[in-house]
Amino acid sequence: MRCGVCFRHCDLEEGKTGVCGVRTFRDGRSVSLSYGRITGLALDPIEKKPLHRFHPGSMILSAGSYGCNLRCPFCQNFEISWSEEALSGNFSRIVPPEELVIAAEKLRARGNIGVAYTYNEPLVGYEYVRDTAKLVHEAGMLNVMVTNGTASLEVLDELLPYIDAMNIDLKSFDARCYRRLMGGDLAMVRDFISRAVTVCHVELTTLIIPGENDSETEMEELSAWVSGLRDASGQVIGKSIPLHVTRFFPRFRMIDRKATEVAAVYRLAEVARKNLDYVYTGNC
Repeated sequence: MRCGVCFRHCDLEEGKTGVCGVRTFRDGRSVSLSYGRITGLALDPIEKKPLHRFHPGSMILSAGSYGCNLRCPFCQNFEISWSEEALSGNFSRIVPPEELVIAAEKLRARGNIGVAYTYNEPLVGYEYVRDTAKLVHEAGMLNVMVTNGTASLEVLDELLPYIDAMNIDLKSFDARCYRRLMGGDLAMVRDFISRAVTVCHVELTTLIIPGENDSETEMEELSAWVSGLRDASGQVIGKSIPLHVTRFFPRFRMIDRKATEVAAVYRLAEVARKNLDYVYTGNC
């Protein structure tokens, strides 16, 4: 069958997975092999997601699985996102939704407000996010998702009733760069962001990579588009959507590049501030 989670529409066969490494064909439908398999669990400051305007000063239990539908050569978490070892499942342990919620509740005394689905790409295993997030809400806690935004609106709409905040990567504003560098689809990410902002709190992150997405023209176009985003009633709300402009460091398959100059990050942040009220710089 053909998977409908993202733009790739991988043809799935019994016993084989799509590009993400986790979705397969079983009992006549697309399922995730990573359901309930956790590779990372930590209590983090909410600002680390990064979310600067959503319950600042609080903590959140961060949970990650494995698998990703992009192929970013600068990935910071490639060991759990799409390395052979990660996709084998050997790095993970099974944590059912109920068990993760119990862990989150036990951490309330340490300032925990809920669960963040992060580290790898949570959308490739969205069923686990959906099922856990329902229980988190029933426990009176909050859900955060950190995502590349590369999923269909049908998948997003299954999650939106239970997600309170997202940080979404807007890795470039050039469709060719998205396809060539990350193997992604800018149009799908734009549609995802446009829908998400109508329902929950959204902050965006753009990692500045020298020679790829570091022009003032591109940042002007990106921030201008964000500033025009609208809520469910059609009112323009984009100027108040926070944008995190962050610094690239040599990593994974891009160790031949120098780290982004700090001055370049600040310069592009100033360009974005012409269109947006909340622009933050990171790793500077």
